[in-house]
Parts: sequence; structure tokens; C-alpha cells
Amino acid sequence: MIALIIFLAIVAIVVTQLKKNVTNTATSKLFGVVRNIAYIGIFIAVIFSCVAQVGAGEAGVQVLFGSVQDGVLKSGLNFINPLVSVEKMDIRTQAYTMSSVRDEGQQQGDDAISTLSSDGLTLTLDLTVWYRLSEGDAPQVYRTIGTDYVEKIVRPAVRTAIRDVSVGFPATDIYSIKREDFINNVTKNLEKAFDGRGIILERVLLRNVELPEKVRAAIDEKIASEQRAQQMVYVLQKEKQEAERKRVEAQGISDYNRIVSQSITDQVLQLKGIEATLELGKSNNSKMVIMNGKNMPLIFGAGGF
Repeated sequence: MIALIIFLAIVAIVVTQLKKNVTNTATSKLFGVVRNIAYIGIFIAVIFSCVAQVGAGEAGVQVLFGSVQDGVLKSGLNFINPLVSVEKMDIRTQAYTMSSVRDEGQQQGDDAISTLSSDGLTLTLDLTVWYRLSEGDAPQVYRTIGTDYVEKIVRPAVRTAIRDVSVGFPATDIYSIKREDFINNVTKNLEKAFDGRGIILERVLLRNVELPEKVRAAIDEKIASEQRAQQMVYVLQKEKQEAERKRVEAQGISDYNRIVSQSITDQVLQLKGIEATLELGKSNNSKMVIMNGKNMPLIFGAGGF
């Protein structure tokens, strides 16, 4: 824009000088029109050079003759010094991924992190880091680091934090029970690394932990053994419950027989015998009743009922 203003100013000056040396009225008027157009162009260019548009999610950093200004231009239209150039920096949440899957991360090919655990095993980790540039610190970041702060700060800090923390954990703990503790420690290390750099860490995502093949096979076997043990416990509990059910059932039958045997007395038997004899006496068939000494019918016969 400055170059355009200078060009139009030169055109206006040249046309003005030519106009003074021209006596032809038509030519003089033409030079006057060209001069006026140049002046209008200069005015419009100056107006536009005093306005800078910053997009959504960006911060504008002002640079005047190589000197970075402290003020930050926010999203929208901003009035600025026409001699200032504006560098736009992204302040939205960004994701930096290191993955073994090709073209999934910022680097081409396998970019997963290989690191050692406390028990000397080599782990391969896939992870994603969410971060953003601090809007207020954008001029300082541009002044001291530049626009390539991801390669200069974020990537080295992530790889260093992962390796520093992993040596304090056994491989199986990172893989399973202490995964969250591992992530929390990495997060703390990264926050310290980003402190004062104008970079804000939002979250660390550990996407995959790849163990050596032998260790993974041992873990799978251990899990399978635990599942078999749990299955056996279930079977034993079921058999124990079935045995208890049968014991309760047998006890119930025993209690029933005991109660029935206790309730059958001589008086009850005599009463039942008398009742049976009376019923027999009502029959029209010939009959014979033999009674024992306790008035109990022993044989019913002679023609049946």
C-alpha cells in the first residue's frame, strides 16, 4: 500500500510539472484530470492503509520498520499507523499430534514417540496436545520466537516431557492402571515448559500405548487367567448356593416328617379307625370287620365295598 501511495504521488508531481509546461488547453485539462485522479487515489490508499482487518480467532501484531509494537490488534477493523505492517497470528485452540499412522500428525510418516519406562522397556506412544497462543503475549512471541513457535517450542517440549515422565513409571502401569497419573505428570511438565513462552496448554491426550510384543502377550495371558479365575469363583459360588438349597429342602422335609409323626397319637388313630368303621358300615355290600384290642379295624373284606 505504501508503494502504491508513493507511485501515485510521483505521478501527481510529474503530471503537475507537465501541466505547467503545456500551453494547449485540452492537454492541460487532461493532465489536470490525471492529477486529480492521482490525488484521489492517494487519499483512498491512505485511508485503506490506516485500517487493518484482523480475522476471527486471530491477533494482529504491529511491526514498524522492524520494531514489534506492544499493542495487539483484536478481531475486526482496527485503525493503525499507515507505516505499520500487521502480522496475523492464530490464537484459536490448535492440536499437535504425534502418531505412528502416516499423515495423521503434523509430520510425514511415523512420528510416534519412542521412550523408555522405569523397567527398561521401550514404549511407543501416540498422543495429541491441545494448546493455544496467548492473545496478550502475541507480540512477545513474535519478537522472541517468531511465527514458527510450534516447531521451536511445542514439539520439543512435548517430546521431552513424555520421555522425562515415562522413566518414572513401569510400562504396564502406563498401559493400564496409572495411565491418568502419567498424563497428569506430563501435563505439569508441559505447563512449566510453556510458562513465560506465551503458549497456553489446554489438555494432553494419550491416544495409544504400544508395548513390546512379549509384554503385551504376557498381559493378555494374565487378563485371561484372571477371567478364568473369576469364572471358577462364580461356578463355586453357584454350586455352594445349590448345595445350600438342597440342604434347606432336606431340612424342610425332615421337619415336616417330624411334625407329622409327633401329631399322630393313639387317640388320633382310634378316631380315624372309628370314622373308617362308620363309613364301612354305610356300605350295602357284605362286609366283615376284625377289630384289635384298641378298637382299630384290621381287615375289611367279604365282598368289598
